[in-house]
Amino acid sequence: MQVIKIPGFASEKTKGCKNSGNVLLKKLKEFQFNEEGKDTSGVFLNLEEIHVNNSSYEAKNALIYDNALKIFDEQERAIFLGGDHSITLPLVKAFLFHCKLETKAPCLIVFDACADCISENLKDKSKTWLKELILSDFPPENILLVGTRSFSKDEKEFLRSQRVKMISINSFLEDLTNACDSVMEFSSGKMLYVSLDFNSLDPVFMPSSSEKIPGGFSSRQLVYLIQRIKKIKNLKAVDLVELDSEKKEDDLTMKLGAKVLSEFL
Repeated sequence: MQVIKIPGFASEKTKGCKNSGNVLLKKLKEFQFNEEGKDTSGVFLNLEEIHVNNSSYEAKNALIYDNALKIFDEQERAIFLGGDHSITLPLVKAFLFHCKLETKAPCLIVFDACADCISENLKDKSKTWLKELILSDFPPENILLVGTRSFSKDEKEFLRSQRVKMISINSFLEDLTNACDSVMEFSSGKMLYVSLDFNSLDPVFMPSSSEKIPGGFSSRQLVYLIQRIKKIKNLKAVDLVELDSEKKEDDLTMKLGAKVLSEFL
């Protein structure tokens, strides 16, 4: 497994996410072992960074795409540390191309409070990436949104028209194990990419996410989900995004971000 830092951001609002990869790795040293008992120190032996140019959206995406293609070809599994959610677009485009080369169906599971499917002309590309991805021919029927709880009217209509599947937070409250089973079953027979936006957590647990949307997952629920998902044999890649390391929040939230990383290792 390789861990790759991508300090990319798409707007001044999410600029504070650019250094979160370094912060997570620094805090990871406080978790010598994850809950499974795995030594997490090995991550530092296979650590890379994609040095992006945030002044050019197109150049940044091209660099991420090219590097991701090589990583997917060489690594059995990869974890990308953002950065904001705009980095996910070129990563998943590269993942889609890799799946075509491997003649395998692609699957994308997104943990996010927001739908990220608003108008294409918005300057903040972290809020448009999923719509752009779908319009770039990623099969929408193979996309699952988990815990999304903030939509515009246009986003709702777009997701409905594309038949993108969703699992609500309430499903996990009603039956956590069964909801986890549904997430895992969705990826059956496909190659899997998981994108985890830290705002999928309730801001009580993660006030340092770039956007605070009430009503999200608890930290324990998310850790359990991760522990289930990482056992999926066809899991190819994960990205962790939208953690604002420049916010003056309690240091505990950064430690939670590092714990999330540790459980994916």
